[in-house]
Amino acid sequence: MLAQDVSHTTESSAFASKVKDLMQLLKLRLASLVVFSAVVSYLMAAENPDWTVAVLLTLGGFLVTGSSNAFNQIIEKDLDKLMARTENRPMPKERLTHTEALFFSGLIGLIGVGILWYFINPLSGILGIAALVSYVAIYTPLKRITPFAVFVGAFPGAIPPMLGWVAVSGEMSIQALILFGIQFMWQFPHFWALAWMLDDDYKKAGFHMLPASDGRSKTSALQVMVYTASVIPFGLLPFVFKMAGPVSAVIITLTGIYFLMKAIKLHSTLEISDARKLLYASFIYLPVVQLALLFDKL
Repeated sequence: MLAQDVSHTTESSAFASKVKDLMQLLKLRLASLVVFSAVVSYLMAAENPDWTVAVLLTLGGFLVTGSSNAFNQIIEKDLDKLMARTENRPMPKERLTHTEALFFSGLIGLIGVGILWYFINPLSGILGIAALVSYVAIYTPLKRITPFAVFVGAFPGAIPPMLGWVAVSGEMSIQALILFGIQFMWQFPHFWALAWMLDDDYKKAGFHMLPASDGRSKTSALQVMVYTASVIPFGLLPFVFKMAGPVSAVIITLTGIYFLMKAIKLHSTLEISDARKLLYASFIYLPVVQLALLFDKL
C-alpha cells in the first residue's frame, strides 16, 4: 500500500512539473501584457461590451501569443543554452521533448486562432494567424541575421490593440490602425532598453538586437532617443482623430515626456542602469496611455 502511495505521489509530482514547464513555454507575463492591450482596445471600441466576447478575445489572444512564444523557444532551443537568462528554460534543459512542445504549441495555436475566427469574426482570426506566422517564421530567424528583426517583430507585437478594435467592428479602420501605431512605436525603445541590458548575453547566441552595429554606443542611444520621442505624436493621434478628448491627451503627453527623459539620460550616460530605468518607464507608458484612452471614452 505504501509503495502505491509513493508511486502515485511521484506520478502526480511529475505531472505537475510537466504542466509547469508547459506554462513556461507560454511566457505568461508577456502573454498577459498582450492580452491586456487587446481587451482595453475592445472596451474602447464597444459601446455596449459583450463580456462573452471579451472573455473569448482574452482566451484566443492568450493562446495565440502563448503559441508564438512556445514555437520561438522550440526553434531557439540550442541558442537558449548559450545565454544565462534562458539556459534554464524547459527546452534547453530537455525537461520537455521536441514532440511534446511541438504538439502543445500547435494545439494551442490552432485553438486560439479558431476562437478568434469562429467565435469573434474572420478578420480577428486572420490577424491572429498573421501575428503567429510573422513572429515565428520571420522575426525569430531574422534575430541572428540583422537588427532589422526588431522592426519586423514590432508588427506582430502591435497587432493585439488592433485585434481588440477589430473584434468589435469586424473591419479595418483608422482607429484600429492608430492603436496599432501607438504600440508599434512603443516597442522600439521598450525592446532596445532590454537589448541594451542583455547585449552581452545576446551576443553569445549571435543576436545583435541593438540598432547600431557597434552595440552600446552613442549611435544606438541616439536611435533609442529618436524613437522614444516619436511615441509622443503617435500617442496624440487619438485626440487628433477624435477618438479621445483633451484629458487623455494631457496624460499621454506628460507620460511621453517622462519616457523621453529616460531615453535622453541613457544617451547621456550609456549606462546599463539607465537602460533599466528606460525599460521600467516603458512598462509604465503603455498601460497608462491605453487606460487614459479608455477612461476618457467612459
